[in-house]
Amino acid sequence: MRRCRSAQSTPGTSLLVGESCGCIQSILKAVAFPSLLIKSPCAPVNPAPGVLWCKKSGNIIMDIEPLLPGMETPAASESAENLWYTSFGMETGGLDYMYVKYARVWIPDPEEVWKSAELLKDYKPGDKVLQLRLEEGKDLEYCLDPKTKELPPLRNPDILVGENDLTALSYLHEPAVLHNLKVRFIDSKLIYTYCGIVLVAINPYEQLPIYGEDIINAYSGQNMGDMDPHIFAVAEEAYKQMARDERNQSIIVSGESGAGKTVSAKYAMRYFATVSGSASEANVEEKVLASNPIMESIGNAKTTRNDNSSRFGKYIEIGFDKRYRIIGANMRTYLLEKSRVVFQAEEERNYHIFYQLCASAALPEFQTLRLGNANYFHYTKQGGSPVIDGVDDAKEMLNTRQACTLLGISDSYQMGIFRILAGILHLGNVEFASRDSDSCAVPPKHEPLTIFCDLMGVEYEEMAHWLCHRKLATATETYIKPISKLHAINARDALAKHIYANLFNWIVDHVNKALHATVKQHSFIGVLDIYGFETFEINSFEQFCINYANEKLQQQFNMHVFKLEQEEYMKEQIPWTLIDFYDNQPCINLIEAKMGVLDLLDEECKMPKGSDDTWAQKLYNTHLNKCALFEKPRLSNKAFIIKHFADKVEYQCEGFLEKNKDTVYEEQIKVLKSSKFKLLPELFQDEEKVLSPTSAAPSGRVPLSRTAVKAAKARPGQASKEHKKTVGHQFRNSLHLLMETLNATTPHYVRCIKPNDFKFPFTFDEKRAVQQLRACGVLETIRISAAGFPSRWTYQEFFSRYRVLMKQRDVLSDRKQTCKNVLEKLILDKDKYQFGKTKIFFRAGQVAYLEKIRADKLRAACIRIQKTIRGWLMRKKYVRMRKAAIAIQRHVRGYQARCYAKFLRRTRAAITIQKFQRMYVVRKRYQRMRDATIALQALLRGYMARNKYQMMLREHKSVIIQKHVRGWLARLRYGRTLKAIVYLQCCYRRMMAKRELKKLKIEARSVERYKKLHIGLENKIMQLQRKIDEQNKEYKSLLEKMSSLEITYSTETEKLRSDVERLRMSEEEAKNATNRVLSLQDEIAKLRKELHQTQAEKKTIEEWADKYKHETEQLVSELKEQNTLLKTEKEELNRRIHDQAREITETMEKKLVEETKQLELDLNDERLRYQNLLNEFSRLEERYDDLKDEMNLMVSVPKPGHKRTDSTHSSNESEYTFSSEITEAEDLPVRMEEPSEKKAPLDMSLFLKLQKRVTELEQEKQSLQDELDRKEEQALRAKAKEEERPPIRGAELEYESLKRQELESENKKLKNELNELQKALTETRSPEVTAPGAPAYRVLLDQLTSVSEELEVRKEEVLILRSQLVSQKEAIQPKNTMTDSTILLEDVQKMKDKGEIAQAYIGLKETNRLLESQLQSQKKSHENELELLRGEIQGLKEENNRQQQLLAQNLQLPPEARIEASLQHEITRLTNENLDLMEQLEKQDKTVRKLKKQLKVFAKKIGELEVGQMENISPGQIIDEPIRPVNIPRKEKDFQGMLEYKKEDEQKLVKNLILELKPRGVAVNLIPGLPAYILFMCVRHADYLNDDQKVRSLLTSTINGIKKVLKKRGDDFETVSFWLSNTCRFLHCLKQYSGEEGFMKHNTPRQNEHCLTNFDLAEYRQVLSDLAIQIYQQLVRVLENILQPMIVSGMLEHETIQGVSGVKPTGLRKRTSSIADEGTYTLDSIIRQLNSFHSVMCQHGMDPELIKQVVKQMFYIIGAVTLNNLLLRKDMCSWSKGMQIRYNVSQLEEWLRDKNLMNSGAKETLEPLIQAAQLLQVKKKTDEDAEAICSMCNALTTAQIVKVLNLYTPVNEFEERVLVSFIRTIQMRLRDRKDSPQLLMDAKHIFPVTFPFNPSSLALETIQIPASLGLGFISRV
Repeated sequence: MRRCRSAQSTPGTSLLVGESCGCIQSILKAVAFPSLLIKSPCAPVNPAPGVLWCKKSGNIIMDIEPLLPGMETPAASESAENLWYTSFGMETGGLDYMYVKYARVWIPDPEEVWKSAELLKDYKPGDKVLQLRLEEGKDLEYCLDPKTKELPPLRNPDILVGENDLTALSYLHEPAVLHNLKVRFIDSKLIYTYCGIVLVAINPYEQLPIYGEDIINAYSGQNMGDMDPHIFAVAEEAYKQMARDERNQSIIVSGESGAGKTVSAKYAMRYFATVSGSASEANVEEKVLASNPIMESIGNAKTTRNDNSSRFGKYIEIGFDKRYRIIGANMRTYLLEKSRVVFQAEEERNYHIFYQLCASAALPEFQTLRLGNANYFHYTKQGGSPVIDGVDDAKEMLNTRQACTLLGISDSYQMGIFRILAGILHLGNVEFASRDSDSCAVPPKHEPLTIFCDLMGVEYEEMAHWLCHRKLATATETYIKPISKLHAINARDALAKHIYANLFNWIVDHVNKALHATVKQHSFIGVLDIYGFETFEINSFEQFCINYANEKLQQQFNMHVFKLEQEEYMKEQIPWTLIDFYDNQPCINLIEAKMGVLDLLDEECKMPKGSDDTWAQKLYNTHLNKCALFEKPRLSNKAFIIKHFADKVEYQCEGFLEKNKDTVYEEQIKVLKSSKFKLLPELFQDEEKVLSPTSAAPSGRVPLSRTAVKAAKARPGQASKEHKKTVGHQFRNSLHLLMETLNATTPHYVRCIKPNDFKFPFTFDEKRAVQQLRACGVLETIRISAAGFPSRWTYQEFFSRYRVLMKQRDVLSDRKQTCKNVLEKLILDKDKYQFGKTKIFFRAGQVAYLEKIRADKLRAACIRIQKTIRGWLMRKKYVRMRKAAIAIQRHVRGYQARCYAKFLRRTRAAITIQKFQRMYVVRKRYQRMRDATIALQALLRGYMARNKYQMMLREHKSVIIQKHVRGWLARLRYGRTLKAIVYLQCCYRRMMAKRELKKLKIEARSVERYKKLHIGLENKIMQLQRKIDEQNKEYKSLLEKMSSLEITYSTETEKLRSDVERLRMSEEEAKNATNRVLSLQDEIAKLRKELHQTQAEKKTIEEWADKYKHETEQLVSELKEQNTLLKTEKEELNRRIHDQAREITETMEKKLVEETKQLELDLNDERLRYQNLLNEFSRLEERYDDLKDEMNLMVSVPKPGHKRTDSTHSSNESEYTFSSEITEAEDLPVRMEEPSEKKAPLDMSLFLKLQKRVTELEQEKQSLQDELDRKEEQALRAKAKEEERPPIRGAELEYESLKRQELESENKKLKNELNELQKALTETRSPEVTAPGAPAYRVLLDQLTSVSEELEVRKEEVLILRSQLVSQKEAIQPKNTMTDSTILLEDVQKMKDKGEIAQAYIGLKETNRLLESQLQSQKKSHENELELLRGEIQGLKEENNRQQQLLAQNLQLPPEARIEASLQHEITRLTNENLDLMEQLEKQDKTVRKLKKQLKVFAKKIGELEVGQMENISPGQIIDEPIRPVNIPRKEKDFQGMLEYKKEDEQKLVKNLILELKPRGVAVNLIPGLPAYILFMCVRHADYLNDDQKVRSLLTSTINGIKKVLKKRGDDFETVSFWLSNTCRFLHCLKQYSGEEGFMKHNTPRQNEHCLTNFDLAEYRQVLSDLAIQIYQQLVRVLENILQPMIVSGMLEHETIQGVSGVKPTGLRKRTSSIADEGTYTLDSIIRQLNSFHSVMCQHGMDPELIKQVVKQMFYIIGAVTLNNLLLRKDMCSWSKGMQIRYNVSQLEEWLRDKNLMNSGAKETLEPLIQAAQLLQVKKKTDEDAEAICSMCNALTTAQIVKVLNLYTPVNEFEERVLVSFIRTIQMRLRDRKDSPQLLMDAKHIFPVTFPFNPSSLALETIQIPASLGLGFISRV
């Protein structure tokens, strides 16, 4: 030992440097972290306070007493658990006041590790026993430790259970951590939890839908604390820090075998591949992901704990360029478990690749490998478990081969790999036969060895010889020595392991080559998937190395945690307190330091006769009883124990030396190197390379196992030292390299936990979980946090949460001072909290104490409110009951008195009633008997007389009745026969009608047949309609038949009625006969002899009469029945017909509606698919442009270091344009013909597409060139013909003659029209328009005056023209004249004798005709101006009414809103006035320009005429007839709504109108859609000229110009909106003026005249429609980018209703505060942004239907993003947050109502969010609640409903959690619902857009072009 000189000058401080115990690291850490006390287990048991000791030297290392004021140093012999409980005892010791009655604590339990209990009485200092009650109701006495008197840990309040971050818990200890993880895992099905900077991931053993691309997009760009814990959040944090801090990152994934490390690392890499994308088209991210199947097949195997356990460590560096896109990757591997190749334990397997080969042995290409079942080979059958449940090895083999192909491993190399692997399997079946104890031999022609040699391409004899012999080299000679059978088997296994290890390294090298970056790497993110801490019943060399690596990683983790804690404390300016922690540097020194375990192992390997036993003895002699971390088992001399940071591990020394040496005989390697198989020597070609111990392999991987094989040319005794490196030495070097890499990066930690050993889904074993939590450092993180100030609140959050504990006078304007004042009153011990700059720091338990005070105060307030309300209710109830009792008594007593009086009255009345009743009964009986007797007598006498009379009467009538009856019977028979015939006819016809009806029904049901037979819905509907008409006709015919049946029935009824009448007449005759019989009674007396005969006749007549009567009644009844039957049948038939018609109609309507809906859905799907294809096309087009730019750069700048162009711009060209950028097309083939192998590789498919496109462009260019040449030749020929023709001299003369004729012929008509117009104007006076003094009247009179003046001028022109014409006729000779006008002049010249009268008459006539046409046009213009004036008056009236309405509305508004509305109205009015003034100014400019042009034309004409007169008039005439100069005004043009420009000005037009037009400022001053109107008017002129080239060029340039603008300023909303509006308007103009009838319905006649006449631009309409779709999608993306940052903050986090949401404690991962700061977004921000969007779209004149679609898309984005964040944030799922969301949604709906957009469908897109908010607020307890939830949440999927219920978290203690049973009930009720299993909504979804036709009422000829556009080179036509 030596003393440090620098320490001697400081009194009281001594510093010694230790050389052997590693205390120097403690000193360095103390220097680096002066506030930390690092404990070394080498310190003495009872050190002096404030001194660090070295146990070996016994000297003081460092005197740190000045740094430890009043703090005791714990004993160094404590283990990690002891230190944990010591720190916990310190924590609970200060919280004795919390142990009161009903407080809940945790007590140890042998089964559940920790159990919850409740205190039955308060704890008092000095108590030795706690009275507890367990949760199951059992009482318990808990005895405290008499020595430490430690109290059991307190349980956190229920409100904190289930937190996302374990550091947010108020009580930080092991039971709280375990319980929180269990609640999240079992109840909420959440597998991820933060623990400070660590992400704890619990393996669910079940596929969860939380890793889709939608989840990746949701986490992309989010802060780590803003979302629920997830592996994607850690990956996003690493990616963000890499881009922000320009520092490399590492993600360290650790855990036990089977905990899910590999899966977590795989998902992290998938996140990087998805978010960052690839920098080239080489799909590097796919290759990175494709490396997983290969590495899993050759490096993973089944163990007892995991079916897919990684048996090697790997560190994958994913490289990024400067734009942070993946460019490549690199993989390092660590410590492959080679022993698994030759040995597997029970229920385990070898590496997967061997079983995949055996499962694919039947494939044709594998026949040469001579493989079979896995149970046939020794190396694959030892574990006895060759098959994994649910895994198809043959299918996995296909995946492995596909991955190899993707990574560039050719099929020949793949077969070579499989050949080597098959050879290893056959080598394992090689057997040896013992000759004696020291020698052995391979059986002759041994089949496994023969196959092995054939596969490996080596000689059988050589391999068989060297498997049983070895070469010994001395200084002088060489010996060949046979080896025993055991040594031969070991040598065979060593050879197999060595071949497999080299093959593994070779595959890793090739994977790295495939993943190698082609460009320079700027930064990387490393993903470390390494084995966790392992301890088994038998632990060997592999477990030793694994635990050694974990010790190093744990040390690095501890230091990083302390660094972050120190940074946080220093940032907040909090005094850094001293914290004890377990430093594992002594354990690392025990393993790797000088004379450590590895050093002694390497030394023993160098000894000639070294063995495991001698090495164990050296370990005992060196470290036993000298180091506290090394122990010896009591019952073994071949094992040792090391106290690791996680647990004690006992290692068996057997096999350590052999595995460390990894000996392979050199002769066997030489045989393999001489193989004819090319791949095999490649595996061993790196054997001779010497690598530096600190340098990595060329591929970035550190080789771990290098066998000591001699070089081919080396002398026997001079083997390279590098070849003698042991496995332990190599592993130590590679581990140091890994630690250097990790220390140079920013680490992120993922700790994977295995919840149970049986792989049961969502089953939590507390014992196993606690073991892993202790081993992986999670509890150490918690302990470190608990030792300081784990709970941290911002001042605003503290104020919001604990405002209830403050009095009004305590609240100050300064929130910080308010919180300080309150805390000083609430917590008296100032050591329990600290005030930082922005946060308050609390010690463990203080937040729970504050929560208890808050809950007590709220509970007291609730009790007081309940007491008052209950007293008030009881008093009201008592008063009400007393009043009711008195009223009841009063009514009851009155009722009883009335009942008694009523009884007395009834008794007296009953006696009186009895008396009279008895008298009445007797009298009644007597009267009845008397009356009965008299009645009997009368009846008997009457009966006898009637019988006598009837007998006489019957006899007399019988004869008459017989006569009539017989006739009636004959007629009746005839009628029945006739009825039967008619009835049969009816039945037959009814049968035929039923058949027809059945046919109709069949035809009605066979609509599907018509659907198949006919194509097109309209044809189907027309056919169905025609069929319905036919059925209606048949129905009418049936109705006619029914009416004819009714007529027949009525005739039959009339006949029957006539028969009845006849019978009645006969009856009357019978009565008359009876009267005659009475008159002849006297004769009857005389004819007594004939009495008997008459009586007999009477009997006969009576019989016949009875029979007749009976038959008549029967007939009438039958007729009635038939009538009723016919009526019922008629009604039934009518009802059936109506029902059939109604059913057919309803069926047709339903089918029509269903088919219409289906067609609409199909149309929307097809439209969405088309627009997605269009989007993909634009992306490919953009890629094409980028590649073209890159090729330009490659050609122009051959330097290798050029910059790439941004690939995010949109495309400039369209595939539909016919000729675009011809020069580029010409240059492109030249560029394509110069490929270079040195450049980056291109995608061949894309290259072929580009080549095809170039060929097409070349063909198109050639065709255009040919056409151009042909046109030029035609033009030359036409020019030559024109030159050959003789010049025509009479053209000017003809023009002058025609003009003269027009002027003279219409002179008189003009006068008449003028007079009539004046008269009509004076007669049709209206008070508004024609009143004297009115503006319109004055304007009209002025115009009439000007017309009259013009007429006078015309007269003079006539005279001048006549004189000029005469002189010209005399000067021009009548020759070479070919036109009619010259012939006419010759005729007129021949008529000179008739004088000039006829000639003047003709000229005057023509002049009058011309003037009449001008007058008509002016009359039209005057009428149009009158209409405009009337329209202006009407508009002023409407404006006045609107102003009055606005004024009335403003008066009803509040003052602030009234001011805002008035300002808005004033702005609108001033804007409109500004527009009107600008239009007037433009009109005046136009008039001035027109007048100037006319003046120039007239001056030119006058000059020409004067020159002509001078040439044609002789000097004598000039002198004799002087002509005064007169101005000849030119006729005003009637504009046709066209714009003319020159071909060379086309690019200038596109530049000024499209490329350089700024929408901001310009759009306000222009009419909406002006650029579109201008472009269309230019197209119209090109169409008018029939110039197809000009039309095509203009449209192509327009489309490309719009694309260029959007590419340049595509992120500006105003630009995109402006051009979307103008593109749609241009498209509508092309439709409106296309000439198609469907688009001309709303046109005016003038607009119909402006339709295109020569070209059909339907194809360009499609191109413009596609362009509009692309612009719309770009607009949606711009909207999304603007709204995205606002949505979560404004809709979820901001408290719109202040005071409703409570702020819960948060952990280290602080989320965004819900209190609005200056920089945070609120709901008002979103609404303001929506107003801005809407106003901009309205200013640009966007179609209302398109605005509705944009608003619908915006609301969908808001709803989807809000709901997705709600589903991923546990802290947002509460009742109060549901209330906030519903209020926010109502504000959005109010905005829709204000903008009249409720029918846009935007509200429906918010329905899922509304239902999620309702779900948070409804009651969630009973089955009725479950039924209500299922019926209410129809817009949410089952996964979303269950997720919200799982995430529901109470903010206050008064809210109740959702029971797991209730969630199960919901799942059972929703199991039959068929919905998407996707959890999140697709926020990127874009609804298919449509552009409904919207014609413009604006007349093209009225459009003025502002000078500000710089379009002076175009002219109106």
